[in-house]
Amino acid sequence: MKPRKPPPEQDDLLRSRLVEMIDMRHELVKLAELIDWETFDREWVGFFPSHTGRPATPPRLVAGLLYLQHAFGLSDEAVVARWAENPYWQHFCGETFFQHRLPIDASSMTRWRNRIGEEGVEWLLTETIEVGKRAGAVKGNDLKRVTIDTTVMEKNIAHPTDARLYETARRKLVGLAREAGIGLRQNYNRLAPRLAGQVGRYAHARQFKRMRKALRRLKGYTGRVLCDFERQLDQVPEGALRTRILEMVALVNRLLAQKPKDRKKLYSLHEPAVDCISKGKAHKRYEFGTKVSVVTTNRGGFVVGMRALPGNPYDGHTLAEALEQVEILTDQRPEMAFVDRGYRGHGVETMKVFISGARRGVTRTIAKLLRRRSAIEPMIGHMKSDGRLTRSPLKGTAGDALFAVLCGCGHNIRMILRHLRAVICLLIWLITRLCQVIAVQIAPARPRQSARLAA
Repeated sequence: MKPRKPPPEQDDLLRSRLVEMIDMRHELVKLAELIDWETFDREWVGFFPSHTGRPATPPRLVAGLLYLQHAFGLSDEAVVARWAENPYWQHFCGETFFQHRLPIDASSMTRWRNRIGEEGVEWLLTETIEVGKRAGAVKGNDLKRVTIDTTVMEKNIAHPTDARLYETARRKLVGLAREAGIGLRQNYNRLAPRLAGQVGRYAHARQFKRMRKALRRLKGYTGRVLCDFERQLDQVPEGALRTRILEMVALVNRLLAQKPKDRKKLYSLHEPAVDCISKGKAHKRYEFGTKVSVVTTNRGGFVVGMRALPGNPYDGHTLAEALEQVEILTDQRPEMAFVDRGYRGHGVETMKVFISGARRGVTRTIAKLLRRRSAIEPMIGHMKSDGRLTRSPLKGTAGDALFAVLCGCGHNIRMILRHLRAVICLLIWLITRLCQVIAVQIAPARPRQSARLAA
């Protein structure tokens, strides 16, 4: 059922209001005043088509928790627990009195994300752009010149070695067989984990001939369990369990059939859509996750577009899609875009696209703006160190799409808070300085000290 508008809070003689407990000059208080919370009530109501059941959580509470979660790099459980301790966070999410209990269960955050989808979280990003304009962190001309780059958002998976994948596949098949009541001839619960550890030790000792022999043996264990399982699949009745078993059997068959040099290999059994991406980093040759397109303003580094790109596409082929998202979120099409050399052959003819290192048609002003292109790199670094772009804990490609946009929201919130904090400090310094000047002017003039009298 769609959320209901909460009734106005009445005065309570036994409790003080939050506005009487907190400093109203705090940056979170100022930010809460700048956000148009009615936007989420208006735009998210379409995600609740049913008119029966319990009313949903207020959208302002969920939107505020999502903002705070990605601005401070917290998990679902951590942001809900910290909300119950911080009066500023409660005021930001629309509470009138201090609450001593958790607002919602942490699992409600997952259900809300699944319900609103990518369109719903893009409204969160759109509102941060509008708040940046109101706060003065984004000027009107900043949206006309954007910088575009891609990065890798790694998935929350272990490093995919063959030994680990074979052992994980065998263990999952044994667990499903036990759940379905299927008796296996041999499950290798004692031999396989020991052999998987031995493979790693052989590789560390650079005894590759022994390593390959142990790896073939471990692959044989997994294949025998799979064949024994497939012979008894007819005993499993139709239902959710059979569907899970068929999906796992298909993944294990794909794992056992793949070759070392194959494209589109399977790197994780619980995240089959993970891609192996090489970005040319000296310290990390390969990253396992999803490519993400990041669009920021050329001046200021404010995120105006962010989208996950499954399948590891070529950067130049993603430029038109990234510019389309910016036009939808900001209601205006950028006039100039600045990219690196990985976008050569992009095919975008509707606007001016300047590639790093270009000489033709580059004036002194354009060259200066083109040098600003590299400023997007530290912005991506801040999203990974201060935000949560390092690892995506959400499931599947749909979770990657949501998580990428939410990381952009968190980056914008941090920039707005820093801008508000600087403005508040400047105002306090000006008021203090003005008071000092007034005090000097109205103070009575001191009489001139006479010469020291003779004794």
